[in-house]
Amino acid sequence: MKRQGTLYLLPMPLGDHWEGVLSGKALELLKSLDFFVTEYPRTARRFITQFRDVHPLTFEELNKRTQPTAIKPWIDKLAEGRDIGYLSEAGMPCIADPGRRLVTAAHAKGIHVVPVPGSSAILLALVASGLNGQAFTFHGYLSPKKSGREQELRDLAQTAKRTGQTQIFMETPYRNEPLLESALKVLPSQCRLTIAAQLTQPDEYVRTRTVGQWQKEKRKNLHKVPAVFCLGYR
Repeated sequence: MKRQGTLYLLPMPLGDHWEGVLSGKALELLKSLDFFVTEYPRTARRFITQFRDVHPLTFEELNKRTQPTAIKPWIDKLAEGRDIGYLSEAGMPCIADPGRRLVTAAHAKGIHVVPVPGSSAILLALVASGLNGQAFTFHGYLSPKKSGREQELRDLAQTAKRTGQTQIFMETPYRNEPLLESALKVLPSQCRLTIAAQLTQPDEYVRTRTVGQWQKEKRKNLHKVPAVFCLGYR
């Protein structure tokens, strides 16, 4: 029986500092594979140039606009025995990125899918938050509009208080400050809010305070800084 290829889900570093963060298995595959599918080919190519020549390599783009017809040739290559690496923009693949579409198509054809361990900003933020790690929900990005964002924050606080679940969300870095302004305006003062920024990087910043404390405390400016936010009551 002809060998099928393997789809490897490869982590990317959460910032420029990656040595000692990526596992040996991840680096081994990044150095040996010659075909990659990625959300942002330019980012992936620039990263891989740090330890190998990328000119013989293939980088194909998969984003939310990619049509199913574009995914089929990659599945065909896997079925024919070609190994492929899927790379996210940052962190673990298929969490808040479009990679799941490739994974779903691979499973439909019986292709072997291998997740390679790496850093997930979402889980690292939760682990460092001190909030409930037994029950939690990740909501992705909140509404970019102020009124919608403030209502969503109120709803998240109510859910956290009612269920005890930690509520996790993120924002495009250039909208972090408006998000925090909304949070400190509408969240109950006793609600606990975690700011987790630049995770795994030398200037990592993780703090959990009640909203009332955040309103009085000087904090790091998060404009254009990658960050994840958690809120809860326990």
